[in-house]
Amino acid sequence: MKARQLEVLGIPRGEIMAMALRAVGDASHLGLGTREIRSLISAMVENPADFRDDPSFGPVAQAMLDSRMAIANAGRPGKSAPYRVWGSDIDPKALAQLENACSLPVALRAALMPDAHVGYGLPIGGVLATRNAVVPYAVGVDIACRMKLTVLDLPASALDDRRPRLKEALLRETLFGVGAEFKRRRNHAVMDAGWGCSPVTEKCKDKAWAQLGTSGSGNHFVEFGTLTVAHALGDLAPGIYLALLSHSGSRGTGAEVCRYYSALAKSLHRELSKELSYLAWLDLDRNEGREYWAAMELMGAYAAANHELVHAGVARNLGAQVLLDIENYHNFAWRERYDGQEVVVHRKGATPAHAGVLGIIPGSMGTPGYVVRGRGNEASLNSASHGAGRRMSRHQAKEQLRWNDLNAFLTERGIELISAGLDESPAAYKNIGEVMAAQADLVEVLARFDPKIVRMAPGHERTED
Repeated sequence: MKARQLEVLGIPRGEIMAMALRAVGDASHLGLGTREIRSLISAMVENPADFRDDPSFGPVAQAMLDSRMAIANAGRPGKSAPYRVWGSDIDPKALAQLENACSLPVALRAALMPDAHVGYGLPIGGVLATRNAVVPYAVGVDIACRMKLTVLDLPASALDDRRPRLKEALLRETLFGVGAEFKRRRNHAVMDAGWGCSPVTEKCKDKAWAQLGTSGSGNHFVEFGTLTVAHALGDLAPGIYLALLSHSGSRGTGAEVCRYYSALAKSLHRELSKELSYLAWLDLDRNEGREYWAAMELMGAYAAANHELVHAGVARNLGAQVLLDIENYHNFAWRERYDGQEVVVHRKGATPAHAGVLGIIPGSMGTPGYVVRGRGNEASLNSASHGAGRRMSRHQAKEQLRWNDLNAFLTERGIELISAGLDESPAAYKNIGEVMAAQADLVEVLARFDPKIVRMAPGHERTED
C-alpha cells in the first residue's frame, strides 16, 4: 500500500505515516493480504486504543493516540489561540464553538462578533485566523454570501406613488427558493471563468448558470427602502434616497463546494474529536487546499455576479440610474497580515471592517440596516457583525411566533412583505440597535436603511443559509 491510500484511510502525514508504511511492510511479511491490512487500518483509525498491543501496528496506534491527546490538550486554558468577544448577548454554545476553533493546532487568533449564534464548526459571527490553512466550515456553507446596496435616481416618494411598479420589478428580476432556476438563462462573464478549477465547480457549472441571478432561500432577500444619509456619502449629499438592498450568495454550487471539501478535510483529519470534526482544515500547500481556495474565489465572483444581475435588472426595469453602489462579502477567507505574518482570516457571518472600508450591516425585514465604515480595529481582525444575529432558531421561531403579530409589526412601520417565512420575523433576531452599540469601536455608521418592500423565499421553503 502507498502513502496516498493510507491517507485516504485516515493516517496523517509525517512521522505517523512513515511508521504506518513500515507496519504495512511487517504485516505483509506476516502473510496478511491488502484487503485484510486495509480493514485493520480502518478499524485502528476508528479506535486506536484497541490496537496498542498489535505486533505490527501497536506503535502506530500509540502515536495516533498521542497525537489526538495533543490536539485535545491544545484546547485547555493557556494553550488555545487568544480571542476577543464583542457584545454580551452571546449563546454559550456559540462561545464554546469559538473556543473549540481556538484549540486547533493551526489557529492563531480569533474574534466573536455581537450577532454571534451557533453554526456548523465555527459560529456565525466568528472570525478565525489560521496558519497556512483554510477551514471550509469556517467560511460557511453559503460561500461568498454577500450584501449589495444601490441608490437609484428615483425619489423616495416612489415607495408610495410607484409601489406596484417597484413590486413588479422585484418579482421579475430574481427568483427565490432552493433550486430556483431561470427558464431563460441570464448571461454574465463569470460563466466564462475557470470553472475547471475543481471537480465540483466543473460538475456544477450548468446548474450554476441556470441559477445565475437567483437569490436562494433562508435569510436571503431583495428589498426596497429608504436610505437616510446624515453626512456626505460618496457623491450623495445628505438626504433621503430610494435604495435597493440584496442579500444572497453562491447558491447550490457554493453549498456543493462546501460539502465536498469539508468531507475531504474530515477524511484527512480523522484524529479530530467529534466536537472538532467540523473544523477540519485543508493545508494550502497541498492540492486539496489550493483547489478549495480556487473554488472559493470562483464562488465569490459568481455571488457578485448574482447581485450585479439583480440590481442591473431592477434598475433597467424601472428606467433608473445608479447613484451609489456598495457591497461586501461576509462568508469568505482572505490572506491578510497580522503580527508581522501572513495569515488566513475566515469571516463566517462577519463583515470586513478595515480602516476606511465601506460595508453593509442589515437588521431584519422590519428593522433598520446600516452603511458603515470600518475603523480598522485589529483586535477584531478588522471585522464587524454581518447583521443582527438570531436569538431564536428557525424551529423555535415557527413554534413560538405568530403571523398576526408579525403582520401588525410590519403594518405599524409601513412595510409590505411580498413573501417570507415566519422564521424570518424580526422577533427571531437580536436587537440591531444593541448590536451596533456593542461594536461602535469596530465601525462608524454613515447611513441608515429602512426596509419598505421586502421579498424573501416563501415560508414553506426549506433553508440553505
